[in-house]
Amino acid sequence: MSLSSEHEPTTYPEATTKPCWQEDMNAEIDALVSNYTWDIVPTPPNVRPIGCKWVYKINRGPDGNIERYKARLVAKGYSQVEGIDYLEIFSPVVKMTTIRFVLAIASINKWHLHQLDVSNAFLYGDLKEDVYMTIPQGLHGYSSSQCCKLNKSLYDLKQASRQWFAKLSTLLLSFGQAHADYSLFTKATSSSFTGLLVYVDDIVLASNSLDEIDHLKSSLRSHFHIRDLGKLKYFLGIEVAHSSTGISLCQRKYCLDLISDASLLNSKSSSTPMDPSLRLHHDSSASLEDPLPYRRLVGRLIYLTTKRPDIAFATQQLSQFMAAPTHSHF
Repeated sequence: MSLSSEHEPTTYPEATTKPCWQEDMNAEIDALVSNYTWDIVPTPPNVRPIGCKWVYKINRGPDGNIERYKARLVAKGYSQVEGIDYLEIFSPVVKMTTIRFVLAIASINKWHLHQLDVSNAFLYGDLKEDVYMTIPQGLHGYSSSQCCKLNKSLYDLKQASRQWFAKLSTLLLSFGQAHADYSLFTKATSSSFTGLLVYVDDIVLASNSLDEIDHLKSSLRSHFHIRDLGKLKYFLGIEVAHSSTGISLCQRKYCLDLISDASLLNSKSSSTPMDPSLRLHHDSSASLEDPLPYRRLVGRLIYLTTKRPDIAFATQQLSQFMAAPTHSHF
């Protein structure tokens, strides 16, 4: 019931009908303006500004209850032109193997695990290119001949993630950067060890010293607006439960969301959803008109194998037909 009681608006006019979304959009605009994200300038000749839109997301906890409403202004980065609006775009994120490894070490040694969230993370990334954007909905008092010249990154810009990571990693140069995973930062002293995992704007701290964690939080807070989420409980769709015997990982909510999106909540459960003797192959059945839902579903199942290795074989079989899936595969 918690998952279906509220829905996310799809358009700006729809969102303006509810005070909770209107309030969050106003807060987002205030944050963008106070951060000098853009300058309002006359649209240069022969320049076609890229568009922007509002995206709405309901953040829920592991139990499905609403934690916060999030309205985010995103740029239509798909209309950017390579070589003009951006050059390089690659940005590393922490590997799932690294996350499991760090959590295992923390569990064995009974380390402290804390979580941080950086608010409006991409706004801290400085743009090197000249990027122009249309005036966003909700920002009044400007004419159609004006546009926003972006000084900072916005979500969905091609280079936004790269610029944010560059900003954060520069600050963390006092840490050591793991060669096997550039999103893992470590700091070791004679009495403490601290590891920091970065996945875009989500940060996990693991350390045997609470003082070192508090010091790091203060350092980050002096540069960015962060939300201290306390002890690690929910990270990238993985629920983390702490006990005296160690740490337990679970993807219950992620699994429920996946089943709900597939319209299978009322279906009977099965210990083995696929007959192990079945061998899929390229058959002559009709191809799917739109293969994207199949690919998206298989991708989500691959991520689910993080805590459900029992579906790894079936998922591996299905992933062989991503190029041209048929109705029988689906």
